[in-house]
Amino acid sequence: MSEKITARHLGRKAILYVRQSSAYQVSHNLESQKLQYAMQDRLRQLGWREIEVIDDDLGRSAAGTVPRAGFERLAYGFLSYAEGCYAAGLALAGLGLARRRKLH
Repeated sequence: MSEKITARHLGRKAILYVRQSSAYQVSHNLESQKLQYAMQDRLRQLGWREIEVIDDDLGRSAAGTVPRAGFERLAYGFLSYAEGCYAAGLALAGLGLARRRKLH
């Protein structure tokens, strides 16, 4: 436990949001998917025991009007944080940027 992550935080549920925005990414960018799911291990290392994985939106783009049930659950989780239901929410952002940097 660190000074920033307290027993109070660890007593709540953590949310891990896993997402790739196209069916092509889901079937071809397996490293990205593995990295996102592996964040569960990091949450456990930090001390969380209850982790909710939200991966409903795999293969769904944020562009357009396609509903994303997983994002709605994630947003609800952050709103519920104020009510003491959740302690942490993680989503791996900028993964494409990270991959591009690895190439240079």
